Amino acid sequence: MLFGDIDVDLEHLRVYHRGHLVELTPIEFRLLRYLIKNADRPLSRDSLIEAVWGYDSDVGNDRTVDVHMRHLREKLEDDPANPRWFVTVRGIGYKFER
Repeated sequence: MLFGDIDVDLEHLRVYHRGHLVELTPIEFRLLRYLIKNADRPLSRDSLIEAVWGYDSDVGNDRTVDVHMRHLREKLEDDPANPRWFVTVRGIGYKFER
């Protein structure tokens, strides 16, 4: 999947930004994949925890999602403070905007 300067190879679990391989942790990649598969849909932090960390996860704090979203933005957004792709949906959580 290609968006902007970012190419996500879901089959080989690789992400390129402007042609350069971006190192993502397994959790960051699962979060990215889930956001992409649910593009343009606002996703709650709880639904992200369930989908990415697992239903029985011991992640007890939804701030964990915020930290991982910040890392994705830092690695993939041109301006992480004003994200184009990984948008905060106030009062709900996050969404990936195509």
